[in-house]
Amino acid sequence: MSDYYNAFEMSPVPTPGPDAVPPEPFRGIYGMPAFVTIPTSDLAASMDFWIRGLGFFELFSIPGTLVHLRRWAFQDVLLVSAASVPEQPPAMSFSFAGLLSQVDSLVEACRSLRPNSVDGPRDTPWNTRDVEVITPENARIVFTAAKPFDPASQEARNLEAMGITPPDVDRDDNVEHA
Repeated sequence: MSDYYNAFEMSPVPTPGPDAVPPEPFRGIYGMPAFVTIPTSDLAASMDFWIRGLGFFELFSIPGTLVHLRRWAFQDVLLVSAASVPEQPPAMSFSFAGLLSQVDSLVEACRSLRPNSVDGPRDTPWNTRDVEVITPENARIVFTAAKPFDPASQEARNLEAMGITPPDVDRDDNVEHA
């Protein structure tokens, strides 16, 4: 038996599929379980790229100091004013989820703002399509979109080898975990 169970009801990310619809931008205030803080030497340029390229919106700001950006619930980014930014992107990245239907427009938007900012898209062995973006602050951001699950695919076999199997649609996987 696996220790993993279906808990998709906790996530704003819709089930992958051709009819998947992205949730509306989430404007509620909540205790953030996780967020990323990114230093920038140009708040306006950074904000423009994150909004027009990556699809975030300004939740609030402290002029000249901080901009709190959000996309969906639990996709929070704090841009903070800094004297300088790293000259090279770090090996570490920050990933946020989206839908397959958003990949092409995100790539196009980011490339129109910063032509050499995008690497990909590329499919992964864990059933996602990922796009790596280097932002004006030299942050390495990965936009990741789950592909529809095909139980006969190599990706399904990869996941099963790790102990992750699709939930049985006829039972409530959370009963024993509630």
